[in-house]
Amino acid sequence: MRYPAFLKDNGTIGLVAPSFGCADEPYKSCMDAAVLRFENMGYKLVEGPNCRKNDGIGISSTPENCGKELTDYYVSSDNDMLIACGGGELMCETLDYVDFDAIKSANPKWYMGYSDNTNFTFLLNTICDTASIYGPSIGAFGQENLHQALVDTIDVFTGKKQRVTGYDSFEIESLKDEEHPFVSYNLTEKKELRLFMGEAEVNRLPEFKGIITGGCLDCLANLVGTKYDNVAAFNEKYKEVIWFVEACDLNTMSIRRALWNLDRAGWFKNAAGFIIGRPLAAWKQDLMGLDQYKAVTAILGKYGKPIVMDADVGHLAPAMPIISGSYAIVTADANIAIDFTLK
Repeated sequence: MRYPAFLKDNGTIGLVAPSFGCADEPYKSCMDAAVLRFENMGYKLVEGPNCRKNDGIGISSTPENCGKELTDYYVSSDNDMLIACGGGELMCETLDYVDFDAIKSANPKWYMGYSDNTNFTFLLNTICDTASIYGPSIGAFGQENLHQALVDTIDVFTGKKQRVTGYDSFEIESLKDEEHPFVSYNLTEKKELRLFMGEAEVNRLPEFKGIITGGCLDCLANLVGTKYDNVAAFNEKYKEVIWFVEACDLNTMSIRRALWNLDRAGWFKNAAGFIIGRPLAAWKQDLMGLDQYKAVTAILGKYGKPIVMDADVGHLAPAMPIISGSYAIVTADANIAIDFTLK
């Protein structure tokens, strides 16, 4: 696994939009505020050509333009790391226009994004043997008052922190809109983990460790069986794999079907444990007796491995930044902690 250098003082952050850009409000104002914040911290920022576009379908521009921007900015020596402008819907269509050979040959750099950006954060791990950061898009840093999760994220990509822990509370509905672009997270809910050893619920899990990878289940299930599915070789190389998974638009039935798909494709063959984030659409949903917990344990429970559910990962903020592709040690009881080692 290749590990990029952490962002240094006065380094340059490149912004790219292989998924949605920041052309409309409140995202435009959020990005402007985030750029100003990082500039005031001493960093330089450079924007890719698609960052403020919205002429694409489900992404900022055409798949050709998005794939070219991502490749060009990744291999460029004019920036030190990349942060995505946002998530979206059809980043998968850019993949045919991303030059993975050029990216694998280039000096590694941190790429950070989540949700639809799984199409690159995950493939950096599995195709390019390069670590990435599953973390917030640039606009999140436009908040007037940064939540600890965002401070943690900056500390992670600058190399100041290689241990993250979960947070006390989370939001169900964001208060951010066109008139209130800079509001912080609407923390109305108390975080309570649910822990399983296989299918049995427990109060505490044994420590588990391995190479950590994963992302948004909506995207992962879409990659199975395509030419971008290199998980069999990844499993063979890294032996023990911790999977972190979170869902956006999937309901409980869709979560179960997607996990069934990954399972039958052999993705979890070398699983050392699972971290399951709070699902967005399926939160507290019950469809014909299937809730968000049974949707997962019915498929993954057979492995008899630790499963942390309702973890601080994904679309119901705040979320821990994850160094995807690192060697991770996970502990979980009332809270979750992940120690990352770059080896």
